[in-house]
Amino acid sequence: MPTRKQVTLKTIAKELGLTVQTVSKALKGKSGMSEATRQLIVHTAEKLGYYTMDQIRSLRLDRIAPYPNERKRFLLVQTAESVAYNRLLLQGLQDRFFSFGHRIELLMLPQKIKKEHMNDWIEESGMAYADGIFIAPSIVPKAWEPALFGLQLPRILLSFPPPGVKIDSVIWDVYEATFQAVTYLRSLGHERIMYVGDIHLQRGFILRWQAFCHAMNMLGVEIDPSMHSIGERTNQAQWREEMQQQLEHFTPSAIICGIDHEVPVVHELCNELQWRVPEDVSLVGFLNEQSESLPSFTRPLLSIRETGYRAADRMLWRIANPTLPFEHIRIQGDFFVGSTTSAPANGRVFSEFK
Repeated sequence: MPTRKQVTLKTIAKELGLTVQTVSKALKGKSGMSEATRQLIVHTAEKLGYYTMDQIRSLRLDRIAPYPNERKRFLLVQTAESVAYNRLLLQGLQDRFFSFGHRIELLMLPQKIKKEHMNDWIEESGMAYADGIFIAPSIVPKAWEPALFGLQLPRILLSFPPPGVKIDSVIWDVYEATFQAVTYLRSLGHERIMYVGDIHLQRGFILRWQAFCHAMNMLGVEIDPSMHSIGERTNQAQWREEMQQQLEHFTPSAIICGIDHEVPVVHELCNELQWRVPEDVSLVGFLNEQSESLPSFTRPLLSIRETGYRAADRMLWRIANPTLPFEHIRIQGDFFVGSTTSAPANGRVFSEFK
């Protein structure tokens, strides 16, 4: 790999088998190529450590060296509940840090540990000697968060911050994603929209439910909490049985499942009830990624990888600007319409949402 200061447009063109003119147009945002080619060129330029003059000026304004002499070591700390996100988060972090020559490592926190032993474990793990840490979502037990928040080193929370905590955070915007889902289903004519998702496990799950209620009320639909499967999942078999009873009793025309691992369960229950998707019931699922075992799901596109990428920038900015105020950044994504949604069987459409 060439040294970073020797990377030119010609280097990138040779790496990809393209012309220098094509590479130049892509990096300047000009037309004349597919979006896939443009993204490939931009990604390769970042991987090789190439920066345009505008990028260099922007980095210098933030006091970030585009070609740092010191290579830093960062940690993504998580527990087993975070594993569903870590590949995409780690990919985003690695993609961004690679262009600076920094590295990011995973560190698994023990779950069966007493609160009074956490600081000792942090010391023994060497966490306190990293250049900075990223705190993954869904950390369990929750007592880990105060211990991590109290560390005297740069920290970025990859989740919604609790009130009063002084820490930078970057997270994909599930509040906006829920609004997108409700608005889309209402535009098709659905009124009996059921929400499925444990709202007790973490802050982001609670926000999904709050956004659902807010969106439904704004769009003229009252909420009956008994219609929705929002309780704590202490017993999976019991939860599944209770949800099946709710489905049979309330017969929703559409379901929004707000948690990735619960989407397959909802889909399976609809099949067991012999409800056709989307003819009898429309499904929207908050999937981290589309699963091959499921149909093409209508879903908000959760910006998990993009959150990792943006969080890497925020870490470098925080290191360069330690005294500036903390910031909370929400990354918005698009909405994908798949094969699991359609207008309700009665064909009623609300014109104000079309």
